[in-house]
Amino acid sequence: MAEHSVERRHTGSTPTGTHSNEVAYLPLSSPPRNHGHTTAAWTLVVLVLVGFTISALAVTFAVVWLFWAGLGVCLLGIIAGKVLQAMGHGQGGAATLAKQSGSGH
Repeated sequence: MAEHSVERRHTGSTPTGTHSNEVAYLPLSSPPRNHGHTTAAWTLVVLVLVGFTISALAVTFAVVWLFWAGLGVCLLGIIAGKVLQAMGHGQGGAATLAKQSGSGH
């Protein structure tokens, strides 16, 4: 495997009279272009935020059953996100890649 690095040499001298070399290691492949904007990610985030808000309000008003209901919504969001990811709607999934190629990204 070829090393992916870029070396930049400083041509002048530093105040101490020495020369410096800087090596930057590049990733083996380019990162995904959608930055995590997938159906699975958005579903998970929205449901967890809604569940957290419900639980926070329940703590504020001392309603125990509503607190647990909010945690249930959070759990539902995590499960829904993982199911959508398994169905190909997550990062690198078939549905996400098809959507990207269809929209010209």
